[in-house]
Amino acid sequence: MFYMNTKILSSALFCFTCLIASAFSSELRTWTSASDPSQTFEGKLLEYNDYTGMVTVDRGDRRLTFNQNVLSAQDIAYVQAEGPKLKQAASPTRGGSAAVSGAIPDQLPDPDGKEANLHKPVQVFILMGQSNMLGFGNVNQLKGVAADKYPYLVDEAGNWNVRKDVRNVFFNNGSLSTNDWMAVSNRNNIGTEIALGNYLGHVIDAPVLILKSCVGNRALGWDLLPPSAVGTGKDGRSYEGDSKYGNRILSTQSKTDKGGWYAGLQYDLDVGVAQDALEELSTYYPGATEYEVAGFFWWQGCSEGKGSVENYDKNLAFLFNDLKKDFNAPNAKFVCATLGEQDKEATLSRKMFSFAEANKDADVFYSKPVSKGGSCSHYGKDAETYMNVGEGMAKKMVELLSGK
Repeated sequence: MFYMNTKILSSALFCFTCLIASAFSSELRTWTSASDPSQTFEGKLLEYNDYTGMVTVDRGDRRLTFNQNVLSAQDIAYVQAEGPKLKQAASPTRGGSAAVSGAIPDQLPDPDGKEANLHKPVQVFILMGQSNMLGFGNVNQLKGVAADKYPYLVDEAGNWNVRKDVRNVFFNNGSLSTNDWMAVSNRNNIGTEIALGNYLGHVIDAPVLILKSCVGNRALGWDLLPPSAVGTGKDGRSYEGDSKYGNRILSTQSKTDKGGWYAGLQYDLDVGVAQDALEELSTYYPGATEYEVAGFFWWQGCSEGKGSVENYDKNLAFLFNDLKKDFNAPNAKFVCATLGEQDKEATLSRKMFSFAEANKDADVFYSKPVSKGGSCSHYGKDAETYMNVGEGMAKKMVELLSGK
């Protein structure tokens, strides 16, 4: 599904998506409340996430999404039996709609300097997380090793190459920091976006937009708590914002009620500014009028101690589910990376792999073998760590998009 850069067409496309979903819905049935059996309503099952327990039902006049725990035992048994059948019918393959033109070569070539074909929708990849994703890789250090280790970044004279088919856009805590073609020039630090943009730009036969929206010192189980999270945040919190899917804004009321901060505030901010940017697509990809959100990248964890480590896998599932809804991207893929200092048996690593194993459209890049230093110290500003992790995450994304 792609978007023209207008709210009218966006609404029309959303309706079309609803029609597609209804084609794979079950029969009309009566649903009963677990707490009060006299409370019932009629509706068709549209979607069931067997990992998070979230259920979506079409009432005819509107769609309802809720946790299975509010349903009767008979209803829970029904969704657990019928939900997987709907998912299989609606998603027969793993591949997304982004056109992957081929496998990533052993050595990525220099960009050809050509602009992308703007008759095709821009393929958008959204980057979120905390300081790991923010990026602290030292450019001066990268300059010294680029020709040997990342030759696609520089030309024969050692000057930074520029990809004219990939845009690099970065919002730091809601404020625009970068809006340019993909290159290392004119910056002091880099993150994973440099490798991601170059690899995805090479294999995708369409314009590519790398859209990063994040800030440091944020926890998934607190600041970035997703809207569908129920009781899985810090101290059992649920999402405390009040905005709707497709139109994330900060909640003035929640900020006032909660003393200036609330569970999910950073999610509302980071997602909201990304949505606003896509509403003004040509500002960030000159000449473009159509887009499709093809994937999400997530690198976070150092600050999860103030969140909910024990529920990290569940919150990742909520996050992926909510991002797909917020960007109307049901076929999008999701790649996260472990913290560079943690092995596969570390709690957060195990939570990430558990999440990915339960979701065919998600994968994890194990970053310890290619990382130097620790995440909380920003890897000592080692540029190679950010490049290596970016390359690894890009390859995982290409595999997902290719249906491998």
